[in-house]
Amino acid sequence: MIAALGEGESEIRGFLDAADPLSTMTCLQGLGVKVEKVQGVIRVHGKGLHSLQAPTSDLNAGNSGTTMRLLSGILAGQPFRTGLTGDDSLRQRPMKRIIEPLSRMGARISSTSEHTAPLVIEGCHPLHSIRYRMEKPSAQVKSAVLLAGLFGDGTTEVSEKTQTRDHTERMLGLSVVRTNDGFTASVTGGKRISPQAYQVPGDISSASFLIAAAILVPGSEIRLNAVGLNPTRTRILDLFRSLGASITVISERVIAGELIGDLLVKSSPLHGDVNLNAQDVAELIDEIPIIATTLALSSVSLTIRGGGDLRNKESDRIRAVVENLRGLGLDVEEYPDGFAFQSKKRLIPAECNSYNDHRIAMAFGVAGLALEGDTLIRSAECVDISFPSFWSLLERLQHH
Repeated sequence: MIAALGEGESEIRGFLDAADPLSTMTCLQGLGVKVEKVQGVIRVHGKGLHSLQAPTSDLNAGNSGTTMRLLSGILAGQPFRTGLTGDDSLRQRPMKRIIEPLSRMGARISSTSEHTAPLVIEGCHPLHSIRYRMEKPSAQVKSAVLLAGLFGDGTTEVSEKTQTRDHTERMLGLSVVRTNDGFTASVTGGKRISPQAYQVPGDISSASFLIAAAILVPGSEIRLNAVGLNPTRTRILDLFRSLGASITVISERVIAGELIGDLLVKSSPLHGDVNLNAQDVAELIDEIPIIATTLALSSVSLTIRGGGDLRNKESDRIRAVVENLRGLGLDVEEYPDGFAFQSKKRLIPAECNSYNDHRIAMAFGVAGLALEGDTLIRSAECVDISFPSFWSLLERLQHH
């Protein structure tokens, strides 16, 4: 998206050939952006902030909440109207959180009565720059407002109590100021975006499934190359290490403003009790399913509160984790905003339901590796959303 708004041709290396990034690419092409794929490198021909064209039909974000929310920020500042839709799961996810700030900036956005997609965005240029204080932590909402701020008539500020992932700020080179009550990022309307060579770091949320597999399966040792170690994303490493996991970072380097390194992970017994609150959940939002299965299989007790937003993901992740863990023979207590379980020595393999959610499928796939006997994952193909090679990779690791 940022390359599409840049003034010239950008190259993206390390592009993930999965459903979500492809949804973004298709939406941008629908807005008249020329995108080429040459030998695994993506070339995006940006023509500046004001070069997007009105699409001839509705844009489809597929299963990708990131695509829908971030693109809405850009579309809010366009002088045309756009219809934006997605698959069944995405059309149930809450969009009021972006509709509210983008409407304050001057865009007119219509949605269903439940504030869900399909959306119709009547853009306006220039938008009114605003100061926006985030009620709930969400990197997607923050990025939507900052991207809209590129089309503002002044400086737009977004402040948050807990710093959520900051990839957008880094790529746009925005100033982020630490204040008494959190962090404030600001962007000035009309900011020119230079074309760049982007290197996409290995995604730590995807890597966390392989890290967990190495921790859990006795005698394992794996090296994961070029993983993104952005400080807003590495909380999962701190958590596993604090319980005794052997995770070493080798050859750290910075590429396109992002810290990258190789991870060496060895199987290790975990010990302790984990209590996660709302701020912790915000920092670990995508890793909660794999944390739950890893700790359940390591006899570590876990309590999560303040995680109500987990019910609004690709599936209701609280319900999905609770039901599947109970199937493995664990006593789990469910709360409106989380769940809890006490450690238990032995779990049993079972049939697990992915609820068509890629992270649930992968988390219980890893659990199946560590359990003796056969574990069945229903609708396992949903991993194609973010990690198409996951099952074959897991199998390869098993046979080493």
